[in-house]
Amino acid sequence: MFSTQGAFSGFSVNDIAAARQFYGETLGLSVTDNSMGFIELHLPSGGTVLAYPKPNHEPASYTMLNFPVADIDAAVDDLRSRGVDTNIYAGGQMPVDEKGIMRGNGPDIAWFRDPAGNVLAVIQE
Repeated sequence: MFSTQGAFSGFSVNDIAAARQFYGETLGLSVTDNSMGFIELHLPSGGTVLAYPKPNHEPASYTMLNFPVADIDAAVDDLRSRGVDTNIYAGGQMPVDEKGIMRGNGPDIAWFRDPAGNVLAVIQE
């Protein structure tokens, strides 16, 4: 019988070691290896997201993981201090400011990429 219990999300990366470093060290998530050679990202909310290596990986062009934050400016400043580029849509693709934050069009949001090119975001709570 189908059950939703234990459901989880996953996404591909082209370099599992780079993903482990980025999600674990740069972003500060709890990351564990599993028996299949994949990594599991343990979210503070209790969810788990699987990242798996894929030789012909194509980056997600949509936001595949959002991080709600209480202060988007502080979060963006912190990410930038860690070497994360939060201005990936500069140049007219999206109406963003110099920090890469889109303001006043729904919740304030800033996008960035993981080492595999997948799109992530910080979003004002």
